[in-house]
Amino acid sequence: MNNIVILSAVNTFTVKGIEMKLKTLDVNVMISSPDSADVSRIRDEAELFVLYMEENLLNMPDDIDYLRDVCLETGKKMVLIGEQAEYDFVKFYIPDDHILDWFRRPLDMNVFLEKVNSYLEEINNEEGKKSVLVVDDDTTYLRVISEWLKDSYRVSMVNSGLQAITRLTKSSVDLILLDYEMPVVTGAKVLQMLRSEPQTRDIPVIFLTGKGDKESVKKVLELKPEGYLLKTIDKKTLLHELEVFFTKQDEVYI
Repeated sequence: MNNIVILSAVNTFTVKGIEMKLKTLDVNVMISSPDSADVSRIRDEAELFVLYMEENLLNMPDDIDYLRDVCLETGKKMVLIGEQAEYDFVKFYIPDDHILDWFRRPLDMNVFLEKVNSYLEEINNEEGKKSVLVVDDDTTYLRVISEWLKDSYRVSMVNSGLQAITRLTKSSVDLILLDYEMPVVTGAKVLQMLRSEPQTRDIPVIFLTGKGDKESVKKVLELKPEGYLLKTIDKKTLLHELEVFFTKQDEVYI
């Protein structure tokens, strides 16, 4: 059964009504405040967040910032319910590709339920797909790669090595596409950290690198990843390379 979390600072009659209507979709519904401490306890249980926005939300930038990190780390999406000012505030923090839809009040319940149900059907149909985590400090590049891969794979994104470690301690993936030249915590350091933990040491890693000269490639391969791809790669070639990789992986386990 799918899990939906309604995020609301106040558990109003309207919020309870949304909860009851969502349950008609045969889903499990939880209600939580948008406070980061509360969200951290249920973040990994939800397939979808429904953020019921009110004026006091404008005074919670740190909590919305945390919700952005949750979306980036887990690949999850949000439905927003509220007015224009509240939507503009949240949209400043949450990337467009993690906002499933926005509904004004009063809520058109039928359209809302149809949108949620369609999304749940979509993610349930993706269960058989391989999962890929893309790690890169360039958020524009992250979105490009995610857009290229989303039809063939379940894609999640993080923009730092530390976010990747946090994400992987909670949920594994079938492959990591890891930027080699990240600041602060480099791709090499991230790979070292992954290899040092039993929970993550067997996750395949392919480096993404902007340098294709012989010396740079040698340094990358010395770390013994499953491979490397130049960041200048085009969509068709990337999809082909991943298809070849997963085909070989599956053959190993036959």
